[in-house]
Amino acid sequence: MPLLHYLEPGEDFPPSSEALAYPSGLLAAGGCLDSETLLKAYGRGIFPWYEAPQPVLWWTPDPRSILLLEDLHVSRSLRKTLRRDELTLSIDNAFAEVMHACAAPRDGQRGTWIDEDMVQAYHRLGEEGHAHSIEVWRKGALVGGLYGVAIGGAFFGESMFSRETDASKIALVALVWLLRQRGAIFIDCQIESEHLNSLGAKNVSRVDFENRLQHTVNMLPATDNWALPESTGALM
Repeated sequence: MPLLHYLEPGEDFPPSSEALAYPSGLLAAGGCLDSETLLKAYGRGIFPWYEAPQPVLWWTPDPRSILLLEDLHVSRSLRKTLRRDELTLSIDNAFAEVMHACAAPRDGQRGTWIDEDMVQAYHRLGEEGHAHSIEVWRKGALVGGLYGVAIGGAFFGESMFSRETDASKIALVALVWLLRQRGAIFIDCQIESEHLNSLGAKNVSRVDFENRLQHTVNMLPATDNWALPESTGALM
């Protein structure tokens, strides 16, 4: 049975074939959340997920949930919501606020894995142009959003939140619209959920995911300008 690999300072990640079967996809522990390490990890399909006081834990699950941009499913009711144009959109205007909203307790939980170290690490990636947040607003109040990391033709979704019906779905539709404009290919959803499946996500094997990633990470620059229409109706 393989043992969990503990990263020494400056050490590279082990191959994904060394990930544990239980907990499924756990690859390594240790290391830090500096930008260089995070970008190296995402470029190989590895992401951090842990709760204090644990060390940083690095994962590469099998199977992997992805959303191909052409597979996005927008329900009839969601289309109506978009066309009503009651909500407005922005990108990278409230990155830390989106992360804190994603970290807030939900459905009786105490909170999520997103601690202040994570907020600072991803906010730093955002300032460097590698991470992005999408915000959904109603009359100046933040009601939904998501954030993640962009490398080449892939977007690695980290978390989303919703304070009213369909707000997180609208953020995802906006992200897909934006990624299509840029010629990107897929969103990494990491782990399967009914919510994401209803929007078109599907499971692929780790090997399949890594093959797709290999062909997309060098497609597009990650730091060029990103822009969204303010109107949700323009997404249709």
